[in-house]
Amino acid sequence: MRDPDDSDLLEVGRIDRAHGVKGEVIVNLVTDRLERLSSGSRLQTPQGDLTVVKSRPHQHRYLVYFEEIKSREIAENWRGTKLFAEPITDPEDETLWVHDLVGAEVLDQHGVSHGLVVAVVSNPASDLLELENGDLVPLTFVVDIEPQRLISVVAPEGLFKEKN
Repeated sequence: MRDPDDSDLLEVGRIDRAHGVKGEVIVNLVTDRLERLSSGSRLQTPQGDLTVVKSRPHQHRYLVYFEEIKSREIAENWRGTKLFAEPITDPEDETLWVHDLVGAEVLDQHGVSHGLVVAVVSNPASDLLELENGDLVPLTFVVDIEPQRLISVVAPEGLFKEKN
């Protein structure tokens, strides 16, 4: 078992609560990769690995039966547990994920570095890159991305804090 706190593991869901008496749990999935809940899939948690026996949609969430959870009493002990997995690499999928942006250096159109991305903040107008110095950069200003390495932006005057 690998430590779920490893930076290369992604949080893919969370066990909400027990459902029924046979150990089934309700899972809130935070990824659109439904194969995470396919029969035989292994998910990692701080308490140990879990193996999916079966899953099915249930009211915008999923009912999941894990091999390691055999009763409602055991399922109750897993309430609130985060589920982790390794990233799925698909060379044909050009979708960018948050983990592709975090840790990348942000350069403006003049080649000036403004620091590393520490988070991506959801915003109705445009998601924002949060930099280590607190600056927020709308994704609409991003012109090029090398995942986990470099993000180039065309920044309007005043976007970045003045460096002293």
